Amino acid sequence: MTIEVPQMLTKDDVAQIILAAKKTSKMSWEDIADKISMSPVWTHSACVGMNAMPEEKAKALVQVLGLPQEVIDVLVESPTKVWEQAVPTDPCIYRLYEIVGVYGPTIKALIHEEFGDGIMSAIDFDMSITRVANPKGDRVKVEMSGKFLGYNSW
Repeated sequence: MTIEVPQMLTKDDVAQIILAAKKTSKMSWEDIADKISMSPVWTHSACVGMNAMPEEKAKALVQVLGLPQEVIDVLVESPTKVWEQAVPTDPCIYRLYEIVGVYGPTIKALIHEEFGDGIMSAIDFDMSITRVANPKGDRVKVEMSGKFLGYNSW
């Protein structure tokens, strides 16, 4: 497979190159993540431009997927984290949006009750997604863990 590389790659260009290489490789995100010793959640997020990769992980990804060397420089760049602000229409993403809409105030209240006035970091953060067998139908388990950051008073 030959991948055409534009003169000046963007995060979006690199994401498209990675997604094409992943499809061709027939590897799962779990497979790719295992090969670069990272989690599948973080690996996908970095591959689609929402996180910067340490150089050694970018080099490993290039090796694993047979990517052009030019993508390394883009993978290590700090991202501009922008996403569409409209209500998403993809059913899976919409349900997550719905969960935050319905339970966001509850999550916030319980965090404040347990920790005080502050937020859960999305910078010092990890997440896992697992399947849980259930006789009524398998369940999706999303676990998130972020450092508590209290607001300063002065």
